[in-house]
Amino acid sequence: MIWIDADACPVKDEAERVATRLGVALAFVSNGGLRPSRNPLVTMVYVPEGPDVADKYIAERAGRGDVVVTNDIPLAAKCVEAGARVLRPDGEALTPANIGNVLATRDLMADLRSADPFRQGGGRAFSKADRSRFLDALDRTTRAAEREKNG
Repeated sequence: MIWIDADACPVKDEAERVATRLGVALAFVSNGGLRPSRNPLVTMVYVPEGPDVADKYIAERAGRGDVVVTNDIPLAAKCVEAGARVLRPDGEALTPANIGNVLATRDLMADLRSADPFRQGGGRAFSKADRSRFLDALDRTTRAAEREKNG
């Protein structure tokens, strides 16, 4: 199963293409506002509005043999701990080896932002190269997760 933290995910179409090509079930989890897919492999899961409701839904269900796509670092940490494989939308894998550093960096950046209320800016724009890296990473990661689940 591929789980997509879908509310702000820029690679929903790419994830559906990979899932279809590999014949793997895909769940888009969101607070709503997404068009239903006609693809029989795709499930649309609409959770109530509220802080982290979609994240909690995914974290309670993802585990070994699953792939989770999210930019939410605390959700990623929970899913890695549960044995799922986790990717960010730019294709970066979050693993037991790097999730601690990623969490620490996230917390440090949050502290810096709160200490300087005039600090401006966000992340860089999402690029075609990011999309391409994601497609390749999702394909490889999903194949590995399927082997793990079936092996």
